Amino acid sequence: MFVIITYDVGEKRVNKVRKKLKQYLMWTQNSVFEGDITEGKLQKCMAEVNKIIKKEEDSVYIYRIYFPAQIQKDIMGVVKSYEDIFI
Repeated sequence: MFVIITYDVGEKRVNKVRKKLKQYLMWTQNSVFEGDITEGKLQKCMAEVNKIIKKEEDSVYIYRIYFPAQIQKDIMGVVKSYEDIFI
């Protein structure tokens, strides 16, 4: 399955959430990750993220796309490179 995950978490937890999601998915933009992942790995990833976030303050949105052939991704403006941000 293909997933898009967005998050809005407290400043102290941003890097922890980003590092955890980076283990499973590809960073595409600030607070946005996407990629193919199995249901089992997604559950494991979300369980680990759940230990990091504060449910009363933070939010994580998970968009599951079961038929990724139907997705068309258009990018307007600058295409951000993962290496530009994290190296």
